Amino acid sequence: MAIAKAERLMNLALCLLGTRRPLSKRELRDSIEAYVEAFRPGTGAAGSDDSFNRMFERDKDDLRELGLVIETVENLDGEVGYLARRDSNRLPPITLDAEEAAALGLAAKVWQQARLAGAASGALQKLRAAGLPEDVDPYEAHGALEPHIPVHEAAFEPLMLACRDRRPVVFDYRKATAAHPETRQVEPWALECWRGHWYLAGWDRDRGAERVFRLSRITGRVRSRAGRYTAEVPDVVTVRETVASWAGEVADRSALIRLRTGSGYPLRAKAVSVRELGDGWDELEIPYGHGLDAWLVEFGPDVVVLEPAELRADVVDRLRAVAKG
Repeated sequence: MAIAKAERLMNLALCLLGTRRPLSKRELRDSIEAYVEAFRPGTGAAGSDDSFNRMFERDKDDLRELGLVIETVENLDGEVGYLARRDSNRLPPITLDAEEAAALGLAAKVWQQARLAGAASGALQKLRAAGLPEDVDPYEAHGALEPHIPVHEAAFEPLMLACRDRRPVVFDYRKATAAHPETRQVEPWALECWRGHWYLAGWDRDRGAERVFRLSRITGRVRSRAGRYTAEVPDVVTVRETVASWAGEVADRSALIRLRTGSGYPLRAKAVSVRELGDGWDELEIPYGHGLDAWLVEFGPDVVVLEPAELRADVVDRLRAVAKG
């Protein structure tokens, strides 16, 4: 069975690399002998279409894990086709010194506790095959370091694959100020970890603008959609800077708030000054930038905005929206 699968994957890879136009699932099914033999009429395979689709999706994912860049293209009739362009799958000569190899090894160790552990290990094997010297151990130079990036959100892996394959997605997203999630149609650009949380940057089709989504607020399953992106992907996606701006990190003013004693430590860490008021309250002066109102709402009744008046009005409006559901 292992030999049969390896042969099937090889034939699928050659077929995708050899075509000059995208091939549909139907064309691939009729062109690859392993598929023809497994699902020809009279074999008794129950639900052969569904069985083929599952096998094809597994094979395609396996080839992508092995490093083959497979493009998904939708034609004018709405039919989805697949191809692997040779220029996208050609590995140039690689020359790494000991420090560069150590940096790659350290990056691979970051993912050892995540679903990307296999891909990271496979990447190092490919570098060996591409010319990484055998006497260079990419893990050894920084063996005392054990860096890890936490990945707990179920949405991480499907979004990572969607960013890689340039596939639009649909998911349900609950904003910090909303009681119920709403459906968002997004063209995903990049993922980034910032202050212990994962964020997705992309193009929100319904709003016609760039948006950043916190993965922990995505509810349910991330669904892929066929078709091409409608918006141009920026050369540099500044996820961290965008999140920092929306969280009030980029500020040119100050706000005065009352904060319940023993609460709101992230706000206290940002405070320019803190004054005890008594009766279980403190007065804080904090930087004020775009998005601060959304952040303050997350602290609920522990925060009262004193000034400026516009920030207080924005926070009150958000709280009323949450109360109304």
